Amino acid sequence: MAGEPQDDCLFCKIVAGHIPATIVRETETTVAFRDINPQAPTHVLVIPKAHHRDAAALAEADPALTADVLRETKAVAEEDKLESYRVVFNTGPGAGQTVFHVHAHVLGGRGMQWPPG
Repeated sequence: MAGEPQDDCLFCKIVAGHIPATIVRETETTVAFRDINPQAPTHVLVIPKAHHRDAAALAEADPALTADVLRETKAVAEEDKLESYRVVFNTGPGAGQTVFHVHAHVLGGRGMQWPPG
């Protein structure tokens, strides 16, 4: 069920403290942690503590929580002193989503090319 922790979800396990992560920020509703396979000098994932499959599902179910996640991407960038950065939500396996708990990638610290991927 949307919003409820999922036993088989890696990110739900990080939220619960069952799997370690390098946490850089935590709020009442979100957790931000360093990606274990960074694609840029700054590569942090910002996730809601509540489980939602992807960005579209989160936006539909809880617009306020969607705003919390986006607000935290800005806070991560500010803490890492990034003048510019990219925020990426992969939605679905064809877009590269491999963990089906919505997460925003905050990428910065190097030039970003366009188009990506």
